Amino acid sequence: DVENLKNMLYKKTRLEDTFGVNMLAVSDGRPETLGLKAIIEHHVDFQFELTTRKYKTLLQKELDKKEIQEGLIKACDVIDLIIEILRGSSSIKDAKECLIYGRTENIRFKTKVSKKMASLLRFTERQAMAILEMRLYKLIGLEIEALQKEHEETLKNIASYEDILNNYDSMADVIIKELDAFKKEYARKRRTAIENAEEAVYEEKKMEEQEVVFLMDRFGYAKTVDASVYERNKEAADAENRYVLHCMNTGRLCVFTQNGKMHQIKVQDVPYGRFRDKGQPIDNISNYNSREEQIIFLCDGECFEGRKFLLATRQGMIKKVDGSEFMVTKRTIAATKLAEGDELAAVCEMTEEGNVVLATEGGYFLRFPAADVPEKKKGAVGVRGIRLVKQDFLEHVYVFADGVEVKTVYKEKEVTLNRLKTAKRDTQGTKTRI
Repeated sequence: DVENLKNMLYKKTRLEDTFGVNMLAVSDGRPETLGLKAIIEHHVDFQFELTTRKYKTLLQKELDKKEIQEGLIKACDVIDLIIEILRGSSSIKDAKECLIYGRTENIRFKTKVSKKMASLLRFTERQAMAILEMRLYKLIGLEIEALQKEHEETLKNIASYEDILNNYDSMADVIIKELDAFKKEYARKRRTAIENAEEAVYEEKKMEEQEVVFLMDRFGYAKTVDASVYERNKEAADAENRYVLHCMNTGRLCVFTQNGKMHQIKVQDVPYGRFRDKGQPIDNISNYNSREEQIIFLCDGECFEGRKFLLATRQGMIKKVDGSEFMVTKRTIAATKLAEGDELAAVCEMTEEGNVVLATEGGYFLRFPAADVPEKKKGAVGVRGIRLVKQDFLEHVYVFADGVEVKTVYKEKEVTLNRLKTAKRDTQGTKTRI
């Protein structure tokens, strides 16, 4: 019993606790009482501001590094000219001005060509200082290759940092990764220990077993009433309710829906009361959602033991499933596997003997022996039961024993199913004349 277990946890543990919090904070330089939403918004804004400052600093460092690297790479291409400038200079100042502004007045050159080329140099101040401080071993081939690789890495970093600063989603991803890293580094397992384990053991209350009748109207409101109450109001109950089911108050109800799911409901969770009580929406006591699902079949969970069930889909796929496969404890399971665009059309109990009739919306009826339906697991798609014409779909399934007269109505015309010609499974069937 989930509710009783939750109540026990509330009572014995600090599953829920109440305490006061002073939500006064300094917001934009002013003291202000903030709600939870406002505090989270300010914290998120602070994280973005912090990350923006961080990556602006990193971007500036990479841009400075790029400037120096480009200067060194360019210097390697004209290294002979730079050596000539350094040897012909009388001071560092003259060499620096030559590299930055192309001034050659105070420098001795071997040739006029070198002097003319030197006058064209336009390094930045940072690049000029890096060239003057460069050591000779940097001219080794491997060092030059390493410099070029480092320059490529710098360009990648610049592109990455600019993307983070210019795109909200990219910055959000970075913040999330950093927070995940903090969690991984500093998180620790819960240290709570159950000291009074005997008190934590929960036993469900034993209730007196009795027969009840489950009633659900066309609006989805469900309730249970005593069997004697139902007998006194049988005519009204059958007329006003879509589903009427005899069951035990300790049992479970199974609801099959068109999307191939089976929902289980404890009978004791269904409101028990008087016949004229409104009841409760079945959505509130199960995982069933009336807005998205449609009930195909509803039964007592006790009916599965030792029985077989026929499952059929709108696209004409059928199979026989052992009832034991539906005897589970989960509240919701996949009752069958459906092909794309297919839906569950019918679920009904069947035996090895007897007949199966598949009826389509277009008026085709196919009768074949129940033994032709193969037994499959609930996770299987099944086999084709009837060949459908274009735009047609399976609408009804009938299972009946030999010698039993079964009639149905199709577009105001009565059809006697036991008089239909017996054919083979996976054929088109007979079209009813209107």
